[in-house]
Amino acid sequence: MTFAAATPASVEDRWGQRTPLTLHLDHLAIEGLMSALGRRPDGSGPRALPDELKRLTDRELTVLRAMATGATNAEIAAELYLSVATVKTHVARVLAKLGLRDRVQAVVFAYESRLVIPS
Repeated sequence: MTFAAATPASVEDRWGQRTPLTLHLDHLAIEGLMSALGRRPDGSGPRALPDELKRLTDRELTVLRAMATGATNAEIAAELYLSVATVKTHVARVLAKLGLRDRVQAVVFAYESRLVIPS
């Protein structure tokens, strides 16, 4: 890896005369970075979901993402135009399919599986 940088002559010129930082990364480093960002190295789109998440329906994945943001059942219901009872059913099915005890475990699982990536 190579870094190239120059020190500006004065503090006033600091932002006007910046030298770009150059990085030379090998193929494996690029794959690792792209994977960490949730993208495939070839740029073809998002990477595949973990096998555990493949058990969930699209609606259950949406509810899990909403749960991971800290949304309440009422907030999820309003956002998805569902009844609160329907959201409760989706939450219960997500927990059952993933073998989780409660919403807290569901949120942790969503982040660890990279379904939700912190901003």
